[in-house]
Amino acid sequence: MAEPSETPVSSPQGTSPEEVVARLMARDAFSQLMGMEVIDAGPGRAVVRMPVRSDMVNGFGTLHGGALFSLADSAFAFATNGAGTLSVAIDMHLGIPTASFPGDVLTATAVEQSTTNRLSFVDVTVLNQKDVVVGHFRGTVYRTHKPHVFD
Repeated sequence: MAEPSETPVSSPQGTSPEEVVARLMARDAFSQLMGMEVIDAGPGRAVVRMPVRSDMVNGFGTLHGGALFSLADSAFAFATNGAGTLSVAIDMHLGIPTASFPGDVLTATAVEQSTTNRLSFVDVTVLNQKDVVVGHFRGTVYRTHKPHVFD
C-alpha cells in the first residue's frame, strides 16, 4: 500500500475546494437533473441535499435505490475531487436501512476517513429531514494526481 501523502494537494491555479466543487457541479448535468444542491464542500468533505420527488420512486412508492445511490455518489465525488485533482471511483457500496418517500429531503454528508498517496476511503451518511439515517455508503477512489482542467 502507498504511503500517506505528506503534502496536501493544491487546487488548480490556487482555486479553492469550494470553487472546484462549484465548477464540477456546474458541469454535472445528472446531479442537476436530480435536483441536488451542494450545501458545503471542502478538502475531503462535502454535503449535498436532494428533495425526493414523485418521479424518483419505484413500484412500491419508495425512493428508487439508484436515486439514493446517486445522491451519495455525488457527495462522494465532490469530497474526493475538491482538492483539484482527478479522483475516480473504484469501489462503492450502499446500505439502505430506512425507506424514503416523496416529500422527504435527503442530505448526504461525505467525509474522507483514510487517505494515502493513491487511495482515499470515504463514508457517506444520508439523513432525511427528521435526521433519520436512510443510507450508509462507503466508497474508495483512486487519486490520479492529474489536475482538473476548467475551461
